[in-house]
Amino acid sequence: MENISRRAFLAFTAGAALTPSLSWAADPVPSLLDHLLLGCDDLDKGIAFVEEHTGVRAAFGGVHPGSGTQNALISLGERSPQELNPRRYLEIIAPDPKQSGVPQYSVIAKLKEPRLIGWAAHRDDLEQFSERLRQNGIEFEGPRPGSRQRPDGKVLHWKALRLKDDRGGLLPFFIAWGADTTHPSVDAPRGCHLESFELVTTDPDVLAKTADQLGLGVAISKAAGSQIRAVIRCTGKELKLTS
Repeated sequence: MENISRRAFLAFTAGAALTPSLSWAADPVPSLLDHLLLGCDDLDKGIAFVEEHTGVRAAFGGVHPGSGTQNALISLGERSPQELNPRRYLEIIAPDPKQSGVPQYSVIAKLKEPRLIGWAAHRDDLEQFSERLRQNGIEFEGPRPGSRQRPDGKVLHWKALRLKDDRGGLLPFFIAWGADTTHPSVDAPRGCHLESFELVTTDPDVLAKTADQLGLGVAISKAAGSQIRAVIRCTGKELKLTS
């Protein structure tokens, strides 16, 4: 899903000065990673920022009714023809001026510069996954249905599951796209791929335990604060993003 909870927005507007010292090894990019959320106070500004650093101009995706946001997308599955999971993308998410009365609007509008505000992990088995979370004593909300109408009139459908404790936004929400829905990465502007992705935290052992229970396979580093980090690589350009 392309929404994010108010709790997660608030968690990522603070930021932290970080000094990495240890790393828990994993693949450079989690295989389940579906999309990254890059928050900004103005969508045009966010699109221009990404285009300046990647050479790729994001396409307007639509609005999220009731959430106060709108988005634009670029695909991140352009590494090679052999890419095992090309279904991932960057979502630039910003306030929708027509929904200014929604709480999330004011929170994201306070961002002074584009920054990562969360991420989504893809699962096709949300119901079975829900049962596994219950067995492990992990509290969650959902799965709940969501939808968004694209500018061309097509409607995207999904279900999303959110953890009640997402470790201040470090852990993802989980998404399953509808069988009748084309994944947003398929026809989003191409030319970039996600080179690396990691989480940094003061207590990587605790975070790694939960990440293992969730089957995330994400790289985790020890640092003086908490942060999401990602590197997007395009032809001759590199965009480093943090929360």
